[in-house]
Amino acid sequence: MTKAAIIKVYGKVQGVGFRFYTNKKAVELGILGYVQNKPDGSVYIEAQGDEIDLLTFIDWCNIGPQWARVSNVESQFFPPINYDGFYIK
Repeated sequence: MTKAAIIKVYGKVQGVGFRFYTNKKAVELGILGYVQNKPDGSVYIEAQGDEIDLLTFIDWCNIGPQWARVSNVESQFFPPINYDGFYIK
């Protein structure tokens, strides 16, 4: 079953390759959507995929790449949108 989520990641998540590795993980799991840095220092993600893969992706966001220091992750589910890939904005 396809699900979609908005994910907000807080902590030391900019300037550490978070968007690059998020894209890599999304492609690996077949997740569609996008990732972007926000002015407040957080990372914003819209992600869509199979429920199990999406939950795995959200779990990964709680850790991030080696250099990141994630302090908090907020996620909320929303109706799926027709994304055609995963992008870095």
